Amino acid sequence: MTDNLKWETLSSKYIYKDDWFTARRDRCRMPSGRVVDPYYILEFPNWVNAVALTEPGKILMVRQYRHALGETILEIPGGSMDPTDVDPEFAMKRELLEETGFAFENMERIGDISPNPSTNNNLTFMFLAKGGRKVAEQHLDPNEEIEIIEMRPEEVINLLRENKIRQALHATCLFYAFLKLGWMEYAGNFKS
Repeated sequence: MTDNLKWETLSSKYIYKDDWFTARRDRCRMPSGRVVDPYYILEFPNWVNAVALTEPGKILMVRQYRHALGETILEIPGGSMDPTDVDPEFAMKRELLEETGFAFENMERIGDISPNPSTNNNLTFMFLAKGGRKVAEQHLDPNEEIEIIEMRPEEVINLLRENKIRQALHATCLFYAFLKLGWMEYAGNFKS
């Protein structure tokens, strides 16, 4: 077994570059010496999302149309990190305020995940925000129309159980947050 499985990048060529989406074609060498050409990489800014709990203990969900899927779906607040964001927590606080108008007493980073490590180069930073209070109106991007829905935790847990949270990165954050809060427990038994 090889200790290092990392590929060597022999060359890269950008196919398309934009603020929110960049595609490049790499030529790589595997540790075995085999050359992989082409290998396509999608470059995105890092993303953030949060399970946001209000002071009364409700979860803020956002309902919006997602054109690539062609559906209106329920999600948690989140978005892309801007170049001016000093760190993921700053970006998450900004996104929460812009999308929901809520500010939060406590913000805890609960992990980071790769949206798709085979093609995407970015990470999603996940947060648990507590003690949310409405302090402003929404300040949405021109391409956003977002409805805010406050839900009881058990309602959101049921949505997960029924496979009704379609955004995979948001479902992952919900699972991580609910496990941290002790709201979901593994019901099966491991056999050794």
